[in-house]
Amino acid sequence: MQYNFDKLIDRRLSECVKWNAFEADVLPMWVADMDFESPRSVTEALEARVEHGFFGYPQLSDDLRGLVVDWIASQYHWEIQPTDLVFVPGVVTGFNLACQTLRGRPGSVLLQPPIYPPMLKAPLQASLDRKDALLMQTAGGEYQVDWDRFERSFDLTTRMFLFCNPHNPTGRVFRQEELERLAQACLQRGVLICSDEIHCDLVYSGHRHIPIASLDPEIARNSITLMAPSKTFNLAGLKFAFAVIPDAGLRQSYQDVGWGLVNHLNLMGICAAQAAYEAGQDWLRQLLIYLEENRDTLLQFVRSRLPGVKMGLPEGTYLAWLDCRQLELPEDPYHFFLKNARVALGDGETFGPGGEGFVRLNFGCPRQVLLEALERMESALQSAAALNE
Repeated sequence: MQYNFDKLIDRRLSECVKWNAFEADVLPMWVADMDFESPRSVTEALEARVEHGFFGYPQLSDDLRGLVVDWIASQYHWEIQPTDLVFVPGVVTGFNLACQTLRGRPGSVLLQPPIYPPMLKAPLQASLDRKDALLMQTAGGEYQVDWDRFERSFDLTTRMFLFCNPHNPTGRVFRQEELERLAQACLQRGVLICSDEIHCDLVYSGHRHIPIASLDPEIARNSITLMAPSKTFNLAGLKFAFAVIPDAGLRQSYQDVGWGLVNHLNLMGICAAQAAYEAGQDWLRQLLIYLEENRDTLLQFVRSRLPGVKMGLPEGTYLAWLDCRQLELPEDPYHFFLKNARVALGDGETFGPGGEGFVRLNFGCPRQVLLEALERMESALQSAAALNE
């Protein structure tokens, strides 16, 4: 089957936060929600479930656990057991529950900003402190681990490393040697790793996602790995995700703090996930080709037509992190582009330290929409430059 990712669909006619959060003339390029229909196998499975007419309590089947195990094995060469899986309504729920497993004793959680905003809040919700080991930006706009800063950020209070790979918002896909060094730093200090890997299936040519827990059994026993089909197949509204927790004691603690949440999922989310993992591979293959072309179109436009904006090449995700600090705008770039271009981007300041002067752009949309947004941004910058002459 050939999928048409150029198809335009009016999402304002649905309960869509992406398109209904702003006025009708604003192009929304902010929240991580793609403007593509999910695979036909998913919609057919949901249609069949609706036609059946019953919506009682669902059961998590062995078949579904097997599909997840097989997907992880085929995609990442990581052999896990069905019993390692704990199902949760979403990855945000997942890393909040991970922090809650540490509640009751003083401690801190280490993060690498700029980073997905809900991760910044998760330690505080569990009465834990937050420590930041900022990533380091290269001259080309890409990001690397600042190893000196990372090592210095540990102290006797550090109890968890809350990791994001592929990294949101920078688009980094961490290499094996980086992952090994990060993991060993945690193992040496007895620090638990919780790894948000929700964008793991969305990685571009020349790069490979490696789950940090897959490196070594000892690392796996010290890890909670969070994944979901939601970003991969555009299913976020159906509330289905899972944690991979090989250590039985840690898994039990996680289930205890999540009583009433873990393994209690939306029936339609279960149905969609099963269909996606059974028959979504070809759709995903075609999607990645289209997204990579969008990414390259975006990079070329930024470099040739948005002078003063710097962008590293995303290695994964459908998110671009735009450095606008050289533009000398009259206000922060988020509000500037919203007011003057009528384009809604992700506000860099919400991504924590290191996010000031940046915006995040979602290029998971038909190319026509992406180009319109970029042309609006170009026009707004040209008008601002003319006023300053």
